[in-house]
Amino acid sequence: MNPNIAQKLARPAILNLKPYSSAREEFTGNEGIFLDANESPFNKPWNRYPDPFQQRLRQRIAEMKGVEKENIILGNGSDETIDMLFRTFCEPGEDKVLSVSPTYGMYKVSAGINGVDYETVLLNDDFSLPVEQLLDKADENTKLLFLCSPNNPTGNRFNDDDMRVLIKQFPGLVVVDEAYVDFSSGGSWVQALKEYPNLVVLQTLSKAWGLAAIRLGMAFASPEIISLLMKVKPPYNVNTLTQEKALEALLDPDVLTGRVDEIIHERDILMKSLSVVSVVKKVFPSDANFFLVQVDNPDEVYDYLLKRGIIVRNRSREPLCAGCLRISVGTPEQNQYLIEVLMAYPDGIQGNKAAEHWKPIADWLVTPPRRAVRTRKTKETDITVEIDLDGNAKADINTGLGFYDHMLEQIARHSGCDLTVQVKGDLHVDEHHTLEDTAIALGEAFAEALGNKMGIERYGFALPMDDCAAMVLLDFGGRPELVWDAKFKREKVGELPTEMFEHIFKSFAIGAKCNLYIKAKGKNEHHKIEAIFKALARAIRMAIKRETGADFLPSTKGLL
Repeated sequence: MNPNIAQKLARPAILNLKPYSSAREEFTGNEGIFLDANESPFNKPWNRYPDPFQQRLRQRIAEMKGVEKENIILGNGSDETIDMLFRTFCEPGEDKVLSVSPTYGMYKVSAGINGVDYETVLLNDDFSLPVEQLLDKADENTKLLFLCSPNNPTGNRFNDDDMRVLIKQFPGLVVVDEAYVDFSSGGSWVQALKEYPNLVVLQTLSKAWGLAAIRLGMAFASPEIISLLMKVKPPYNVNTLTQEKALEALLDPDVLTGRVDEIIHERDILMKSLSVVSVVKKVFPSDANFFLVQVDNPDEVYDYLLKRGIIVRNRSREPLCAGCLRISVGTPEQNQYLIEVLMAYPDGIQGNKAAEHWKPIADWLVTPPRRAVRTRKTKETDITVEIDLDGNAKADINTGLGFYDHMLEQIARHSGCDLTVQVKGDLHVDEHHTLEDTAIALGEAFAEALGNKMGIERYGFALPMDDCAAMVLLDFGGRPELVWDAKFKREKVGELPTEMFEHIFKSFAIGAKCNLYIKAKGKNEHHKIEAIFKALARAIRMAIKRETGADFLPSTKGLL
């Protein structure tokens, strides 16, 4: 692939263009008496023009995406970055662009605004890419190929091998619109920028980040492509409020993980639930935060939902989407209401058939994911704990203390939970704060993930190990207490002071609001503390087990 493809494809007028130079480009400092930009001296700080190149925001995005700042340009939503591509590379009345059908409609609108021919090739019946037809359709005047993956409105992510063939063989720029990539099980094409100089990747904060109102789109490409787009963009295209709000959100990426996980879980519930509603003939697979459902009478069903306050998109007139409504994933309450409304639709599931199909779905609906993310920031420590009680025993632990990492990994492995613990502590002073605060945060994560504790076993377990016998009795009843009966003769095991062992479990009991009775005997001090952690993990495994759809508390008081 020609590394100078950007220069080859760009409009001559853009290559020769000297871009507008704003006052904020000529002086980039923050201090001084600003008399250079004809701004008002009043109403600070909103009297000043925004940073025209969004330097801080682009740097933060670069760090998150693993690219350089020079690989990024920002726009007023992805629609502006799409328009920039047309104006930079497509000569009106001469060049053309190519895409698939059905797909995001803004590509065609931007082509019309810019006087550029817009050609499409119909997707295959399974919504996969018609690779050969797309390549056959392209010629020397086809400057751009737009591929929305996951695609809107079909919801599917295109096959990576098909995409790779198109990127390698298409004569122009391949623009991969990843507006919905955060909901997909596959990775981003941003990581392939160095390999393919003709690749442009679009992303947005509108979907997974929940920031559609601030209008921030991102385009990732080679520095050569980005430098040409920078010539075309308006000088102050991203306002200060948008930049500040985006920076604020991007400083806490854990929020994104939690939201995406919940949306994916709710998407799966919706898709499974609607698949047994008789008015729904087919539910199409999805890698996005929406999916298509096919019905016999889409206009009638659309109006029926609208009258009950539910707005979906009628996509039935799109190619390959006959009878299809597009449904975005909402909150659990909104999704539940949608299910109930469609269940009540005329000629829907009734009588014994309704009970037969609805019972397993109802069980699933009242068994929400048991996940939590807890952060604990003090002057001594900065800790993040992520836990999934119904995970696959995966562990990612980094406390700065190798032996402590090893012990916490035992909790994940033997409890069956997924556990991530990331700690920055003042180990140059002492281990105390790292050990204590991590145990507190871990306990709090368990307490949050357990939620209302409906249907859990509540109690558990004892465990022998080599020459040691460790017994841990656990009660997630809500009253923190520790009874400790374990003595250690050595000052340290690994780099951990043995005097801190009791304190670690006390801190965990307080955070988790649980009762712990711990007893251990044995000759080998390493085996003894490891047996205690493993026994705790097995006790947790037993105590957090729950019955699907259970609506009872394991308590005669009716309260935990």
